[in-house]
Amino acid sequence: MFFLPKYLLRLLCFTMILGALPVIVIGSVSYSIASRDIEQKVRESNLQILHQTQMRVEQVLRSLQLSSIQYVNSPLVLQAMKKPLDSSEFQEIRDLTSGFNNLQSVTNIDQAYLVNLDEDWVVSMRSFGKLDDFSIRDRIGSYLKYTNSLFWVTQNVSSSKESIPVSAGVGEAAQETVPTLISSDNVVSMVFKIPMIPTNVKPKGFLVIDIADTELSTFLSRNPNSGDMYVLDREQKYFLNDTEQDGKYDTLNQEIHEKVQTTGQSEGFFSAEVEGSQVAVSYRQSPLNGWLYVSVVSLSQITAQSQKIALVTGVATLVMLCLTGLVAIYGSRKMYSPISRLLQFTKGLDSPLAPSGRRQDEFIYIEERLSTLFSSEKTMREQMKGQHVHLQEFFMTKLLTGKISEEDFRYQGQLYDFPTSWSRLGVLTLQIDTLEGTRYEEQDRDLLLFALNNMVGELLPSDIRFAPVMIDDAQVTVLASMLDDEVQLKEWMHSQAELIRERVVTYLNLPVSIGISRSYSAIGDSPRAYQESREALQGRVSLGSRIILHYEDIQPRGQTEAALYTQLRMIEDQLASALKQGDEEKTDAYFKRYLGLLSDKKLHFSEYPVIMVQLLSRVYQLVQEQGGNVAEVLGEKASMARLLKLSTLDEMTNWFRKCLFQPVIRFWREQEESQYLNIARRMIRLIEERYDRELSLEACAEELNFHPVYLSRVFKKEAGVNFTEYLAEYRMEKAKTWLQTTNLKISEIAEKLNYTNPTAFIRTFRKITGTTPGKYREQQR
Repeated sequence: MFFLPKYLLRLLCFTMILGALPVIVIGSVSYSIASRDIEQKVRESNLQILHQTQMRVEQVLRSLQLSSIQYVNSPLVLQAMKKPLDSSEFQEIRDLTSGFNNLQSVTNIDQAYLVNLDEDWVVSMRSFGKLDDFSIRDRIGSYLKYTNSLFWVTQNVSSSKESIPVSAGVGEAAQETVPTLISSDNVVSMVFKIPMIPTNVKPKGFLVIDIADTELSTFLSRNPNSGDMYVLDREQKYFLNDTEQDGKYDTLNQEIHEKVQTTGQSEGFFSAEVEGSQVAVSYRQSPLNGWLYVSVVSLSQITAQSQKIALVTGVATLVMLCLTGLVAIYGSRKMYSPISRLLQFTKGLDSPLAPSGRRQDEFIYIEERLSTLFSSEKTMREQMKGQHVHLQEFFMTKLLTGKISEEDFRYQGQLYDFPTSWSRLGVLTLQIDTLEGTRYEEQDRDLLLFALNNMVGELLPSDIRFAPVMIDDAQVTVLASMLDDEVQLKEWMHSQAELIRERVVTYLNLPVSIGISRSYSAIGDSPRAYQESREALQGRVSLGSRIILHYEDIQPRGQTEAALYTQLRMIEDQLASALKQGDEEKTDAYFKRYLGLLSDKKLHFSEYPVIMVQLLSRVYQLVQEQGGNVAEVLGEKASMARLLKLSTLDEMTNWFRKCLFQPVIRFWREQEESQYLNIARRMIRLIEERYDRELSLEACAEELNFHPVYLSRVFKKEAGVNFTEYLAEYRMEKAKTWLQTTNLKISEIAEKLNYTNPTAFIRTFRKITGTTPGKYREQQR
């Protein structure tokens, strides 16, 4: 007998339910919404049909009413109502009858009567006579009860077939002009009191227009979707119905009347039961005569379309269920495949557990098998405890370097016994200032950092700090405090840093500095705070070593003045000349002057690397000008990367002297002593050194112990121009520099360049640059 695996069966059932439930719910909701929409549309359609039917009927009635009013108010009728008439006044009777014929142009009427109660005569469409000669005499009494001058009366028996009275004087001639009347059992009467004044006083007469029910029934809708349609009069009796109802809707009509009386609304819709069948009823009340237009539709007729939708929805749902089942089977097997492979793997493991004969859940089986591979909970905790400190440090390193989110830190931080509540945080970064002059060597730096990290962990309680860590060449600690006041918080963090520094000096006799970040509250801001603490440490360049620096106390001073760079450049030129000459004393003097200028200007620490890199580049240039290779002459210790790692001004000073100046002086001395020294370069060096004095080719020949013609030929070949042109161009380059960076007068610059006549200087400057010194200064500024 085939059995599905227990978990696979659960997975299959779950996916079937998960897939089938939305399909069934969506199908049911769709059918419900569609059915409701169809019923709403049918209801609105029926009300619209009722409204159109009402408009058609009332349009005819209003037209007939207006025509009748004109007829009643015509001079002919007004004069006739004031006097008696007899059959001898044939022409006047004929004229009155002709007015009835005009009403036929509006709609086919069954009969019309002009009744004069005071003079006791009646003119109809086909006869004339006394009131007692006409069947309308039975209705006149009921008409006297109405107070309105115009009213409608239904449920009247037709009198169109009544015989012409003997007293009538209309005769055969009149009969020929009258159209054939409609034969109907019931009529609707439109009654006008004459005169048309609403009062309880007995009127002089009436104008009665009878319209056959069958005539008005033609205006009712014959749409099969609108069901049975009929009209109720003011007494809630139906008429104008196209089928015989036989009291079928009497109870329904009474309910309609109660709803109209209760709600006061002129239209409505509701469901009811008629003879055991559910029907939808729509009704509208006419403001013209108070009639109610009613439509009764069977609900089965309305829901016929819904049943089609239900069929389509059911088929679609069934198809979707089949597809869901196939997908569920396929998906369940796919999701079960890793469990199946894991189950097969665990079956191959050695286990002291005896196999159970019952059908076991796969996960329970796997759990029992894997439990044999792990040690007890106590052993596992002991193993993890040994790695706890390393995990803390690893986790803090990821936090400070921005490799873990704040949310992950809060989740995992509780596992490492970190502080869980604080008001403000701050980062302390400790660095060793220098190892020179101490009992330690450079190779001891990492070991010293490790010792400093352990010392911080022992000095600071665990409730005010996170795990101390080492990052690159620094020791970093995140402090947590409940203080809110910034001043108090700053003092507290400074006191903690001071405590650490004092203990380091006491126990290790090591110069260290500590940078402190701004305070913050969100643990996710720790990477930014760490960078701030490192930036604070850069202040050692200008402030010295063995200090504690706060980030907010190290603010940029602004842009360095252009004059400072000009002065530094001049000292650089002098220092370069001293290096070329191999004069260590001058080199050291110029370098002290260089550093003194930097110290006097009190530059921001961020500006020192830029200036020092500039000086380094100038030294590199000296080596390259002499044809040497920087890496070979200076070695790895004189690299720019090494310069950028120096943190204090003392370290930079010693580095320049030992790693740069001394090797460069040795290199230049060796080059000077070499028999292959380039004569052109020596001449250029003379120009660079004596451009401000009287200098000629002959003077160079005397200095270098060569013949002037020989020197001229060598210089022309190496430099590409003759000696005089090169000297003039070099002097003009110096003039350009002074014009850009100083306020020296043109005459002063000419004198500094050994021009006794400023005019000669200007002429030479224009020849070489194409413009005068004054214009050049204006262009550059």
